[in-house]
Amino acid sequence: MIITLEYYRSPTRYLAGRGVTSTRAGGRAAGMFAANLSPLRLINRPDPDRPGPGWTRVRPLLSGICGSDLGLLTGRNSPYLSAMVSMPFTPGHEVVGETLDELDGLPKGSRVVLDPVLGCEPRSVRPCPSCAAGEHSRCDHITAGTVSSGLQTGFCADTGGGWSRMLVAHGSQLHPVPDSLDTEQAVLVEPLACAIHSVRRVPIPQGASVVVVGAGTVGLLTVLALRECTEAGPIYVIAKHGHQRERARELGATEVLSANRAARALRRATGGFLAHPDRGEEFLLGGVDVAFECTGGSGLDTALRLTRAGGTVLLSGMPNGSVDLTPVWFRELNLVGAYASGGRDFPQALELAGQAPLKGYVDAIYPLSRWRDAIGHAAAAGRLGTVKVVFDPTRD
Repeated sequence: MIITLEYYRSPTRYLAGRGVTSTRAGGRAAGMFAANLSPLRLINRPDPDRPGPGWTRVRPLLSGICGSDLGLLTGRNSPYLSAMVSMPFTPGHEVVGETLDELDGLPKGSRVVLDPVLGCEPRSVRPCPSCAAGEHSRCDHITAGTVSSGLQTGFCADTGGGWSRMLVAHGSQLHPVPDSLDTEQAVLVEPLACAIHSVRRVPIPQGASVVVVGAGTVGLLTVLALRECTEAGPIYVIAKHGHQRERARELGATEVLSANRAARALRRATGGFLAHPDRGEEFLLGGVDVAFECTGGSGLDTALRLTRAGGTVLLSGMPNGSVDLTPVWFRELNLVGAYASGGRDFPQALELAGQAPLKGYVDAIYPLSRWRDAIGHAAAAGRLGTVKVVFDPTRD
């Protein structure tokens, strides 16, 4: 038997958790309310079965709490995704763990990071066109094959997830962690691979001006990926909190801005004109070449208002709110999505995680038994001076 945090089907608790976002409670309080009201429980379950050859059991050493997890617990995630999960499931897709079985080329006891996408190869089905092209994040078969529906490990009933003492993973999902990379850095590899994937989704010409909206984990790692993987020119970052501003500069940001002065600052930097509508926020006629939306919330509205006509806005954070799309039409913007990572992104993320100044990014570690505290902390991470909150399932 293993201890696992399980998300189960309960319309009543789902609606109760969603109601938290409409109250005045914010940050840690909202996270604590969501943890108590959402359909999440700490229980004992039988050890998961390996679905077939090429699979191994994995003992999570650390597993992150990300924005999509918090969106799930507060009912903010789009119902579009409900067709691509199977319940009950164990959340947790940012995982560094230890293999418990022998695989070809991967000895038992190997320390690995998990590429959570459950594409055609783990499902033992004929490759769809995207998987055949090495773009498994676009897989068409995520509801088919040898395991139950699930866009990723952490949303699939059959595989388990990182918020537990054991999960199962296919060998194609696992990447060995070099001895030189410590476990707290390794748990950042999955979100870093996603950041690398996002900057590869759009052309970024040499010297292009870029704004990154949001400086949580996703935003900071996007700044790192932009500096290491592109020839971008000035990179402007919109950050709320002091520790985020410091880390953004350390990773290569040209200038760090507050949301309420971003348009005016970028008007001076890019030579645009400031427009003031009768209602709503001011925006630029002119602006940056490329914007990365990394908040999963109101940041999209900000990004659309700061991008020049014909420019590109990339959605890196999971959308969870309404937005005025008029700038997309009027300014003929390119709106692009970036989901998960591609096949070549993990090797580079592993290498970069060992070279970049990421020490101290994991600054809150909880046992599964303190899951309510962990979720409350993650919900208020920015204002508490935290970058990444994780579970250590090996702790009592």
